[in-house]
Amino acid sequence: MGKTVSFKRPDGKDVSGYLAEPAGGKGPGVVVIQEWWGLTDQIKGVADKLAGAGYRALVPDLYRGKATLDAKEAEHLMNGLDFGDAASQDVRGAVQYLKSTGSAKTGVTGFCMGGALTVLSAVNVPEADATVVWYGFPPLEYVDATRIKGPMMAHCALNNEFFPIAKLDDLE
Repeated sequence: MGKTVSFKRPDGKDVSGYLAEPAGGKGPGVVVIQEWWGLTDQIKGVADKLAGAGYRALVPDLYRGKATLDAKEAEHLMNGLDFGDAASQDVRGAVQYLKSTGSAKTGVTGFCMGGALTVLSAVNVPEADATVVWYGFPPLEYVDATRIKGPMMAHCALNNEFFPIAKLDDLE
């Protein structure tokens, strides 16, 4: 359903991603941020489902072509990711791309590691109109909540050892 596209980061560097669009190619935009596994078929499927619901969904390839189903390798890839750069450059570039190609309203969503990057995007991507976090958040010392201008919704479990609900309460 989708295709690989290339877009510019604010610093001018190119990055690729998976773009899924609804019939007719028009609709609001959603940047979907991958889990620690990378740009997998599963996360492409999320973008495809969003396209089926009428959204233009773009998944930036944060690992530059690398993906895995092995937890140790996923952890290695995630630990090598510069979260600040990913949010302020890759995700921001993806939001700018969707807006410049017809999606006047564009949000950001992500799962687990992508949830943490969604919170950072709420802070560092002023063009994002809204953010939806799925059970992930960064260390709160990296979050200047005064810079979050759009609405944010967060979905977290009461019992999640990686993302304890008390930390979400602190974020709130």
